[in-house]
Amino acid sequence: MNQRPEPAEGVLYVVGTPIGNLGDLSPRAKSILAKVSAVACEDTRRSGRLLNQLGRQGPFFSFHQHNTQSQIPKILQLLREGKSLALISDAGLPGISDPGETLVASARMEGHDVICIPGPCAATTALVSSGIPSSRFCFEGFLPTKNSERRRRLGVLAKEERTTIIYEAPHRLLKLLEELIEFCGEERPLQVSRELTKKYEHHIGPNIAAALEHFTTNKPIGECTLVLGGHTPTIPQEESDEDLKSQLELLIKKGVSSTEAAKIIAEKSRKSKRYLYDLIHRKA
Repeated sequence: MNQRPEPAEGVLYVVGTPIGNLGDLSPRAKSILAKVSAVACEDTRRSGRLLNQLGRQGPFFSFHQHNTQSQIPKILQLLREGKSLALISDAGLPGISDPGETLVASARMEGHDVICIPGPCAATTALVSSGIPSSRFCFEGFLPTKNSERRRRLGVLAKEERTTIIYEAPHRLLKLLEELIEFCGEERPLQVSRELTKKYEHHIGPNIAAALEHFTTNKPIGECTLVLGGHTPTIPQEESDEDLKSQLELLIKKGVSSTEAAKIIAEKSRKSKRYLYDLIHRKA
């Protein structure tokens, strides 16, 4: 199937950029960034260095959490005029824990095509290197800073059975690890990854206690990606027939009929009413 030339008019390209190693920028991403009409980037100074290396001559401008409301109308106008636009963040895929999510939704609401140019992502990079189950996982990103909201989210995460990915700033990492021990216990599987794809890439685990011990004596540097193992629910121990029969006989001594007693015990056990009724009349 023939593909239309890229970049195409009136299209917003969401481009993944390296999270550390510049060699991870794909040829397609390089081509898009060099040729689009304009580039919206989180930090023009940081992204400017990358764009200059690609030989980009066209304009680029800032788009971040503090100017979202003023910049989105301008970007939509460029798309209406048939301009092609690339959106990049400082590192990784835009839209993951940044305002790119809002821009993509706004562009789609106006009927513009939005195409993602795949690239590195700290969340999935840390996940697949962790050795923690990755077949089912959820992304939490940065936890709330307000104490009440933060503790509520931690309570939810403590019971989450899927692997959870959390982002945290280095100066808040120790506090987060202490909170995770409080809510999840010391032995919950955990890997803390930092400097991903860079020369000094570092992974600390295998559990929360080990990570806290390490970072208590080694000051965290650089944003961290935490891969937290899921909660393993406790399987209630099945009661023996002898225990169930004792409970049934106690109810019957209180004047409850055999049928009603079987119904009551069935509601709190995994046995059927018929099984329990037969158990009442079973000879020892």
